[in-house]
Amino acid sequence: MKYRIFGITAAVLMIAAVILCLYIDADEKDVSRYHQHMSARQPDEGCDCDGSELCTHLPLLIIDTDGKEIPGVPLNDSSPDEEVFSTAEDGSTTIQASLKVIDNGDSNNHPGDEAAIESMMSIRVRGNSSRYFDKKGYLIGLTDDSGEKNREEPLLGMDEFDKWALHGPYLDKSLIRNYMWYNIAGEMMDYAPNCRFCEVILNGEYQGLYLLVETIDSSADARLRLSEPEDNSEQVSFVLRMDRGSSNPNKNITTFTQYAYRSTMIMDIVYPGTGELTEERKNYIEDSFSDFEKSLYSYDYDNGSYKWQEWTDVDDLVDYFLINEFTCNYDAGSLSTYFYRDIRGKYRMCIWDFNSACDNYYLTQTEPQHFQTQYVPWYYMLTKDEDFTEAVIERYRELRKTYFSDEYINDYVDKTVEYLGPAVERNFDIWGYTFEEFTPLEPDERNPENYEEAVQQIKDFCKERGEWMDDNIYNLKQYSHESKVKKFNHDR
Repeated sequence: MKYRIFGITAAVLMIAAVILCLYIDADEKDVSRYHQHMSARQPDEGCDCDGSELCTHLPLLIIDTDGKEIPGVPLNDSSPDEEVFSTAEDGSTTIQASLKVIDNGDSNNHPGDEAAIESMMSIRVRGNSSRYFDKKGYLIGLTDDSGEKNREEPLLGMDEFDKWALHGPYLDKSLIRNYMWYNIAGEMMDYAPNCRFCEVILNGEYQGLYLLVETIDSSADARLRLSEPEDNSEQVSFVLRMDRGSSNPNKNITTFTQYAYRSTMIMDIVYPGTGELTEERKNYIEDSFSDFEKSLYSYDYDNGSYKWQEWTDVDDLVDYFLINEFTCNYDAGSLSTYFYRDIRGKYRMCIWDFNSACDNYYLTQTEPQHFQTQYVPWYYMLTKDEDFTEAVIERYRELRKTYFSDEYINDYVDKTVEYLGPAVERNFDIWGYTFEEFTPLEPDERNPENYEEAVQQIKDFCKERGEWMDDNIYNLKQYSHESKVKKFNHDR
């Protein structure tokens, strides 16, 4: 009898374990962050080649468009009110090209080496203001040979996927802002895009240093790892982006924030993709996100289902606030602003694009020092809650001892630059003219005159920013102080 009881108990425990694995909050992910400069082949490990061709410790991406121009370049004859971009001969926004990835791992890489991965792909110029730069960034989508079916590959050791962003640092003359802050955010938050430095050859011409980056997307086994849509269910996990909207109008939605005129930017659905996005699922996503927003705008923080904390991962929203505020990455909250939610979890945000961060914003400078993220639509409300403001302050104090400390940042910068090694000089053999001819920052003394100054700019900014925030972080309390918000609040 006792063996029967033991067997039943064991079976029950096993079933419970399976259920726990199935229903464990999708927010819990145990994926270690890979920092390329810490783990990959270093520049001083040497090479036994004869020096007749490019030899690099970094991976090589070789792109061949068969002579076709890559579409997406802004056209000069566009009207002031409308941006017009080049297209392929057939009017499409992408062209087919071939890609070779040379990534030997245990030896340096050369254009003539055997490719680790070969694939056809679609390619176009990507970015907003960066489309106008001489050094272009690209969006690539791996395909089969016919170009009709997506193909997933684990490029440069990252998870298998078909869509990738190829970022060409141009405005950022340090070359490392996105790499650095994506990886630091990846240590702090649930997810931040993984990325790898590489060098690019396009149609036989060396293009310099690039950063291959995961786009913010999902599958069951990659990137955000959200639950995939189930047949006959309108309820789905989803990713939303606030920006200029999708070229596919079926993916654009109207949220409560837009309805309330808190923002003029457009929300579009990034995930699920078009093939999985039924009208019912679109309506579910639109209603779900609007319900979350209404819980914020209700000013009734403790009222059951309208308590915003029930909808969100508070720690994640705190970290998003701080990493963008510490770096003065002030496009966040209007452009390239991502929310995501697993059907079993809570709302989180994902960082994107630090090209203009750390005093590199070419439209305005970050002096005098101030806080700005509290004016972003959702944070305008979040910072009215005293508990949220206290969480921001407490978390900031923790981060100043770790990822936001002067020692950590300076060390991260120095070791990343050391890892890039001779790739920096090769890059500026092509793009070095930018130190004299591309000086968009105002006043002019903000523009670095050489690479060393560009790197020092990050260190100096972070040191000054940290010192200022140390002295002023408690000023955030004014936005949730009773004298500021009592006209909105109900009796509680």
